[in-house]
Amino acid sequence: MEYRNPLIFIVGGARSGKSSYGETLVQTFAEPRVYIATAEAFDEELKERIEMHQKRREGIFLLTIEEPINLAQVILHRPKRETLFIDCLSVFLGNLFHYYGSNESFPQLEELYRALEERKQPIIVISNEVGEGIVPENEMARHYRDMSGWMNQRVAKIADVVIKMTCGIPQIIKGELS
Repeated sequence: MEYRNPLIFIVGGARSGKSSYGETLVQTFAEPRVYIATAEAFDEELKERIEMHQKRREGIFLLTIEEPINLAQVILHRPKRETLFIDCLSVFLGNLFHYYGSNESFPQLEELYRALEERKQPIIVISNEVGEGIVPENEMARHYRDMSGWMNQRVAKIADVVIKMTCGIPQIIKGELS
């Protein structure tokens, strides 16, 4: 499967089927495929979720790279022949909040946008759509929701294909899969 500009962005709500759809889609790309995980196991429940994801993707990816903060560096320094799969940007943004606080901007986000634009090999990027739910009750959660929306807009703008997942159903909202 060939794309003129191979950045595919998959966005949707929690449990919408984003990751599993992306993992099916990435198998249409040539190997080697590399999974870039942004989640860190801060508690037992998250550790179990990570293990579930790891089992589900066995046999799909050559290797997994765990990188919670420096996504741009990983993207820019991986061999050109690899197809990258990043899961997920909303967790990455949460990591930035966790390590650096509720800032108005993060240099890691700008670096990420540049890296996604510069790499011309296939990348599938997953992110949560958090802005369709209720308005969060506290300022930091509202700020995270806003920054997540802005981040998703920036990635969607540079992506060649944008797919929104709803109830396990992919809806192509930008570009086309061939």
